[in-house]
Amino acid sequence: MGLPELHQYSESELEEEIINKLEHFLLELGHGFTFVARQNRITFDDKHFRIDLVFYNRILRCFVLIDLKIGELKHQDLGQMQMYVNYYDREMRLEDENKTIGIVLCQNKSDLVVEYTLPENNEQIFASKYKTILPSREDLIQLISESR
Repeated sequence: MGLPELHQYSESELEEEIINKLEHFLLELGHGFTFVARQNRITFDDKHFRIDLVFYNRILRCFVLIDLKIGELKHQDLGQMQMYVNYYDREMRLEDENKTIGIVLCQNKSDLVVEYTLPENNEQIFASKYKTILPSREDLIQLISESR
């Protein structure tokens, strides 16, 4: 996203930067994304929850919810996203639309926490690390060679 390297960002600062660079962020997400809402409030049993970013993908024909987390991903974060996805599937999604996708963007994550928190047949919730600056050319070359 081209953000300056700061010691720490708050979730609201990260969200603000994404909104400021929304066009670029949408291009990074891929084709067909449209912006729906920021800090989308949902309420049940007089309790309020806020989904950081809500998009709709015209190609996939589904909502895409993004929750931003600073620091290490926790199993509670995945449970929270599951609640958001369930809400959108039951209350917002139309019959001819596909199931909602939830993405938790975090600074760091344990693949085992993700694996054991989500069901084995999970196709809706994803966790991914974000970086505020691009890795160096050498780091990118190393990442590519390790993934082969």
